[in-house]
Amino acid sequence: MNQMIPPSPQKIALIQACWHFDIVDRCREGFLQELQTLGRRPEDVDIFKVPGVFDIPLLAKKICQRGSHAAMVASGFVVDGGIYRHDFVSATVIDALMQVQLETGVPVLSAVLTPHQIQETEAHEAFFREHFVVKGAEAARACVQVLDNFAELAAA
Repeated sequence: MNQMIPPSPQKIALIQACWHFDIVDRCREGFLQELQTLGRRPEDVDIFKVPGVFDIPLLAKKICQRGSHAAMVASGFVVDGGIYRHDFVSATVIDALMQVQLETGVPVLSAVLTPHQIQETEAHEAFFREHFVVKGAEAARACVQVLDNFAELAAA
């Protein structure tokens, strides 16, 4: 009989969009570095890549339904390319991620960012690369806090 092994309380999924990958990947770096600072093991993080942010929610739901991860973080960058679509995409992704966590009971944190403006200059891109490091660290702290809260609830 094939039994599902319960997830380690440390197991976290990180889904990152590959659009503007050189910027978005910095979130992963900040996330993993901060987890280590908080005493968590980076090897307990599974990294998943999707083409763009619109592809994150379905994969998030599939992973959460498996019960293999105690938490999930989504990372992506939605840029205003001069059309209205970026607002729609951002709202749709965030709403869907909220729905995933409410349906599955697995916390889903978001580092999906939508700047008001970005210019494709080295200065602007450097700013957002560094900003994603900060957002990754913030996501790690939030993730650990949520997991600790869930552990306290389970122990009560």
